[in-house]
Amino acid sequence: MERKEASEEKWRETLSPLEYHVLREKGTERAFSGKLYTEKRRGRYYCRACGQELFSSEAKYESGSGWPSYFQPVSTDAVDEHRDTSHGMLRTEVICSNCKSHLGHVFSDGPEPTGLRYCINSVSLRFNPEEAG
Repeated sequence: MERKEASEEKWRETLSPLEYHVLREKGTERAFSGKLYTEKRRGRYYCRACGQELFSSEAKYESGSGWPSYFQPVSTDAVDEHRDTSHGMLRTEVICSNCKSHLGHVFSDGPEPTGLRYCINSVSLRFNPEEAG
């Protein structure tokens, strides 16, 4: 995938106000409010901003956190992780490696096989369900 870079003006034109707030201003949606939190179908999850594939339903699980949770991204280079000390906490921010949009955070309290919980905003993702065959 070709790296997607856009001006903030272009992002504002392309994204809804909530999408822009979360993806570009490192905001968050309210817990239990995102439409993908309860998504159970098989499929793939893509970056809402640039379309890069990020997560698979095979790695999605119910964490009880209020946001879609995954124990790993589709590949080691799908997301980047950065130290986040905002809000008086030490966390690890997860961003799309292609367009650098904020997705959520990763924590070390997830299930096997990785022990990780990628806690991702629904509004940061686009879901593509697999066709039943």
